[in-house]
Amino acid sequence: MMTTRTLLMSLPLLALPALASADCLVEYKAKQDDPLRLDHGTIQLPACNSPEQVEADTRAELATRGWILLKVVSTTDAN
Repeated sequence: MMTTRTLLMSLPLLALPALASADCLVEYKAKQDDPLRLDHGTIQLPACNSPEQVEADTRAELATRGWILLKVVSTTDAN
């Protein structure tokens, strides 16, 4: 029987193949209000365009998930 802890520990391993095939990985900081929640994570985008476009694409994707982008920390071009 798989415990919750085991499941949570294995989730990052399941994401590795998806991250390896990404064209652009964006590290970000985001928030949700009422109640305040903060998030620091990564998101994959089809391409690392200009910094302005990466920020706009990240903001739009996070908004669909209910998050507000605070800052793009870094980008990594996987090509």
